[in-house]
Amino acid sequence: MPKLIVATSNPGKLKEMQAYLTDSLWELALKPAELDVDETGNTFAANACLKASEVAIALNCWTIADDSGLQVDALDGAPGIYSARYANSDKERIDRMLRELSDFPEPAQRQAQFVCAVAVARPDGTIVAQAEGICRGEILTAARGVDGFGYDPIFYVPAKQLAFAEMSVEVKRSISHRGLAFVIIREKLAMLSTAG
Repeated sequence: MPKLIVATSNPGKLKEMQAYLTDSLWELALKPAELDVDETGNTFAANACLKASEVAIALNCWTIADDSGLQVDALDGAPGIYSARYANSDKERIDRMLRELSDFPEPAQRQAQFVCAVAVARPDGTIVAQAEGICRGEILTAARGVDGFGYDPIFYVPAKQLAFAEMSVEVKRSISHRGLAFVIIREKLAMLSTAG
């Protein structure tokens, strides 16, 4: 079974990727914590490619990386690639978002999307597969639900009439930006593993 390094040192992220890639022919493993990559790209895809490529070269291993975040239409796509750095904690990030949208009370004014970009690199750093998943929704005026993380309590999907934080793991996985991106990358990984 070929090894695929996940360009993160977060065990939670590894577990999440393993769930998306169940039954794949790849054995996933974390990168060493001391191996850091500066996310200097200006898009989610650029950052995913950067992380995958640099870790692959450093470890001489196949590597997968993702980058994701929230884009709010009324804020010209912010926080975007800075979603995790928007504030110091999930609660502070949510509070800041609600403050910044306080002048936009109507759902039509609070349109947003979660985006996830995934990239796979060969041991020489060449990017050989990419995917992007997008989930459209809107930002609530108050947090709902207790599951999930990040902006999940304020990201509402009208088609499901639920916030991400109110959804079961299975429902969220089936419609989320990350879930959609991994459906695509899973097929590409299957082709890569059979191609050798």
